[in-house]
Amino acid sequence: MNRRLSLLTAALLLTGTSSTFAASSTDLTVTGTITPSACAPTLSDGGIVDHGKLTAKDLDPLLPTRLPAGEMQMQVHCEGATFFTLTTVDNRAGTSAINPAFHGLGVVNDDQKLGSVAFGVFEPQADSVPVLTIMSRDGGASWAPSSYLGHAGLTSFAAPGDPRTPIAIKDLNARLRAFTIIAPASDLTLLDELPIDGHATMQLKYL
Repeated sequence: MNRRLSLLTAALLLTGTSSTFAASSTDLTVTGTITPSACAPTLSDGGIVDHGKLTAKDLDPLLPTRLPAGEMQMQVHCEGATFFTLTTVDNRAGTSAINPAFHGLGVVNDDQKLGSVAFGVFEPQADSVPVLTIMSRDGGASWAPSSYLGHAGLTSFAAPGDPRTPIAIKDLNARLRAFTIIAPASDLTLLDELPIDGHATMQLKYL
């Protein structure tokens, strides 16, 4: 028994004198966010823009075809005045045929990008007062007037006299427009019905 203990002790001593030591501690992190109040965004018509049925004759053979703009009412209600931004997740990422900053409409015929859709926020009112739509492309470090709403930036709102500083808002009302563009007919194989399959998620984030 004593011999076995001695051998074990020797082995431990040899391990301890190695140039590589086992870590004697590790980090433990607790994270989270406490927001001043909860905010809830809503869209009229269930957030759906329906362009109905189009025929091949409705599409320009060589140039992108712009469809009539879709429009819905956008509201954000917060429990109290809150600094927030809006952005989107493109659930058809990588399928935008016109501009990568826009949202895709899906792929048809296995590898053909059907088109793109862009969103814009117009005539916003914050707590019943007209305000400006502003956007940041650098994560909120700087802001400039823009109606753009999408995954390529953050959208917020500012007082008309200070378009570079987001304001806290309790109730926001605005018009959200969807600008849908279909790829040139020459880029598409038009033998069967092709579904317009755009889908995005609007996200609210706190500043």
